[in-house]
Amino acid sequence: MTDVESTIPGWRLILSDTGRLWASREKPFCAVAFHAGAERTVDADNLAALRAETERQETIARQARQRAAGQVIS
Repeated sequence: MTDVESTIPGWRLILSDTGRLWASREKPFCAVAFHAGAERTVDADNLAALRAETERQETIARQARQRAAGQVIS
């Protein structure tokens, strides 16, 4: 596996003994993001899918923070 920091910044990657990839966010999401459904730990079959899933979680968190701040989301 390549350098974790350059692979998915802010997320720690784990390869299970069965070959499943997991990523756990180094810093917890804020309460607003957590309650909006952002997951700190996700899994996938391959690195591309794991990157997509971590980005989906970051998007959930970003949109939740924007809503909480009263900003318009496009």
